[in-house]
Amino acid sequence: MNEHPSTAEPATSGTSGFDERLSVPWWWYLPAIGVAVLLGAEIHMGYPGVRAWIGYAALIPLAVAVLVWLGRVRVRVGDGVLRAGDAVLPLAHVGRVDVIRDRDAKQVALGPDLDPTAHLLHRAWVRPVVRVEVTDPASDAPYWVVSVRDADGLVAALGR
Repeated sequence: MNEHPSTAEPATSGTSGFDERLSVPWWWYLPAIGVAVLLGAEIHMGYPGVRAWIGYAALIPLAVAVLVWLGRVRVRVGDGVLRAGDAVLPLAHVGRVDVIRDRDAKQVALGPDLDPTAHLLHRAWVRPVVRVEVTDPASDAPYWVVSVRDADGLVAALGR
């Protein structure tokens, strides 16, 4: 076993070494449901009888569904690949890995320093991002920028 973390061989088989769902914060559900109730009340005031409840019955589940949909994306490492959403990168083509935690550095990395051909999986509600260099010469993306809460866990799973 190699003791240098920068040259360690990544795991290429077995169960997932990293799996994170980029879900929205739990407290976002409270204002979303509140807005849905307010909009439902607007509909309620305009219709008498059973039709008055249609707004609540439609808008509250819709608000919850939108938040679930926003947080459906997963970042996984396992079976020799890094999966960020629908994109797949073999671990054999993972080069340098940088973690960006600072807000100002993240703004620069996602703004002026961002290559337009880079693969980007960013969620504003997740603070750290990980920049993964792609060493595959056939790839159009020179690197990936991926939002994850457990950046150190992702770096470890990548074998870096």
